[in-house]
Order: sequence, then C-alpha cells, then structure tokens
Amino acid sequence: QVQLVESGGGLVQAGGSLRVSCAASGSILSINAMGWYRQAPGKQRELVAVIISGGRTNYADSVKGRFTISRDNAKNTVNLQMNSLKPEDTAVYYCNAMGVVVAGSLVASNYWGQGTQVTVSS
Repeated sequence: QVQLVESGGGLVQAGGSLRVSCAASGSILSINAMGWYRQAPGKQRELVAVIISGGRTNYADSVKGRFTISRDNAKNTVNLQMNSLKPEDTAVYYCNAMGVVVAGSLVASNYWGQGTQVTVSS
C-alpha cells in the first residue's frame, strides 16, 4: 500500500511564502511523476506543478515564476516552494504520484495525498 503524506501549508499574508512537502511511502520501486494540484471552494481541482523522474517540470500559467517544484527521487519526496503568494492561491493542495510501481506488481498506479490547506490573506 502506498501512502502520500503532506506537510506544510497554513496561513500567510499576501506576498509571503510557504512550502508544502509530500513523502510517498510503501514498497515503491519507481514513480514516474509527482505533482501538486489544488482545489479552491466551488472550483475544480487543477494542476499546479508537476515534475517527472528526469527532472522536467511543468507549471500552471498562474504560478509560473512564483512557485518552484522539486523532487528527491531517492526519498520519494516532492516539495513545492510558493513565493509571492496571492489570495487567489488559497486552496487545498493535494500531492499526486503518477505511474507508481510497487514491489510485486506489474501495474503502475496513481495515488493522492489527503490535502493540506493553504490560505493567503489579503
């Protein structure tokens, strides 16, 4: 069984910074990509940033230049450094691991964390 545990988040004033982290645990052999999604009240969940195993990254236009995603493949962790935060960044942030292969399985699966709240006050 694979678990994603998120940490970080919280309340910050506009213009401030926060860092959210996610650690994947279990009998993991490989993870193709790890990323962060967010969901604001009344809105659909949207991609924030993703990083594949080779290090290539992709960001939502709304966070480019402000957020930085990083990953430690050996530790199966992913971090999201969020700078110059805006009130519209307020949302629950979810960690996602895609293409996870575990010991004894021939199938790659996707997993989600439980979410962590990020609130940016104006």
